[in-house]
Order: sequence, then C-alpha cells, then structure tokens
Amino acid sequence: MSNVKLTIVYYSATGTNHTLAKWAEETAKAEGAEVRLVKAGELAPDAAIASNPAWQAHHNETKDVVKEATSEDLEWADAIIFSTATRFGGMASQMKQFLDMQGGLWAKGALVNKVVSAMSSAQNDHGGQEASILSLYTSLMHWGAIVVPPGYSDPVLFTTGGNPYGTSVTVDAEGNMSPDVKPAVEVQVKRTLDIAGRIVGN
Repeated sequence: MSNVKLTIVYYSATGTNHTLAKWAEETAKAEGAEVRLVKAGELAPDAAIASNPAWQAHHNETKDVVKEATSEDLEWADAIIFSTATRFGGMASQMKQFLDMQGGLWAKGALVNKVVSAMSSAQNDHGGQEASILSLYTSLMHWGAIVVPPGYSDPVLFTTGGNPYGTSVTVDAEGNMSPDVKPAVEVQVKRTLDIAGRIVGN
C-alpha cells in the first residue's frame, strides 16, 4: 500500500476530465494514498459557459463541490496528476494559468522532485491530446519535477486508449467516451504512486 500524498488537478468544461480525475482518485485511494482532488479555476465568461448546455450543467454540478486548486495543494503533494481538456493542440488556458501562477513555489524550489503525470481529452482521435500532454510536461520540466509517463508499462495500454505520454480520451458529440479508458487511468495512477513511493522512501 502507498503512503504517498497525491494531488489531482483537472480542468474540465463538460465533464470528461472530471471523470478521468475521479477515476484517478478512486484508484489512488484504493492503493492507500492520501488524495486531494481539485480543479483549475474557470476563466471563461458566463456567456460562453451558458452557450453550451453541457458546459453549464457541469459547471453548476461542480462549482460548490470541488475546490479550486491552490499552490498549497501542490506544495503538500509528493505526486501530482494533471488532467486537462485540449485546446488547439495545447492544454486549456485555465490549466495554463494555474501553472503560470506557481512562480513563488518555483522560485523557492518547492516543486523540485515532485512526481508528475498527465492525462487529456479531445473530440476526435487526432485532436491534439498527446500534444496537450507534452505541452504540460514542458512546463513541469521547468519545475524540476520528475515526469512519469505510463509508457507501455502494462499490456492494457495497447488496447484501452492509453498512449506512452499519458491517458488520452476521445469524446463524441454527446461527450461519451469508451469505457475501456478506465484501465489505462488505473495503470497510470499506480505507476505514478509507485515511483513517488520510491522517491519519498515508502
């Protein structure tokens, strides 16, 4: 069992990355980790959110339920898993702003050796999911964090929608995704906890 402290930070407009984050939370808790599930703050104006019924519904469902992520959530953690929607081949601006606000932690070296991993989603098979994960990893490298991708460390990753950089999801027009994605999330979380446990001496 793991004694790792894990923070899961996600940004989700219509709920896909919230689902990935919840699966990650369930897996980590089952492994014995102490977990914080938090979200990057919403930046979009109310009119933009209201223009998409699914976005408005998810916003309403989670706005008073899931805490917004803070710097303290990162400093507390041994490991951090990020999950973000893809926007034009990069991470969503909401997640990017959250990362950009961590200059204080970076300046004092508080993010060095944090074990990190990332997941993403888009609306089609080649919609930039991998690019958004890689763009996120670039920022984390500046922290001195230890990037832990799933690679092909488990046979399930060849068949469940995983890629070597992190779990990536394609959603249809109704926001549905394959149920086979969950095993890829589980593998990624367990690998992240395993490496973090070795780093912190569990």
